[in-house]
Amino acid sequence: MAMALKAGARFKSAVSDTQVMVVKAPPGEHELSCGGVPMVGPNDPSSPGAPDGETLIGKRYVNADESVELLCTKGGKGVLTLNGTPLEIKQAKQLPSSD
Repeated sequence: MAMALKAGARFKSAVSDTQVMVVKAPPGEHELSCGGVPMVGPNDPSSPGAPDGETLIGKRYVNADESVELLCTKGGKGVLTLNGTPLEIKQAKQLPSSD
């Protein structure tokens, strides 16, 4: 189920406790999934499942070119994917050396 993502939008996993908030989104419609199942709106019903992987509360998840950024507001089971590509935890940028 492709949907338009916009900053501030909230989604929850349909199969686990995972909840995310969109921080940065690319234009157009995309499929955001957790545990292989499309994510739903915060008030939509969910059904428990047992997906692989885990999302961690407070972590930011990005794609390879960092055109999308999600903040995990509630951790749970399942790997976050955008259009079938797994998202990775955003790494902190290194500060320049002060030698």
